[in-house]
Amino acid sequence: MSKLTAYTLEIYKTDRRIKEGQRLVEKRDFEPVTRDYIDTVVERLSGKGITVKLFETFVTKRNLMGGQEFTERYDTPYFCSPASESYWSA
Repeated sequence: MSKLTAYTLEIYKTDRRIKEGQRLVEKRDFEPVTRDYIDTVVERLSGKGITVKLFETFVTKRNLMGGQEFTERYDTPYFCSPASESYWSA
């Protein structure tokens, strides 16, 4: 049986008005699914002028003060994460 994992897709559209050449259109979260399923979804969404980036929704990090491991979203800002020094400084 395949491992079930939560994934997030970031969908970008080509836009030459922006310096990077792409703009974020949408973020889609998927509940725990298999890697084969999510690869099929990425393949179907990708097309002319559309780029899809795949991320595991939750990552494991270590708390800076206590040393315990915890999970947080991949897109949590650095200063909001208990794994950073700026989170704990006043």
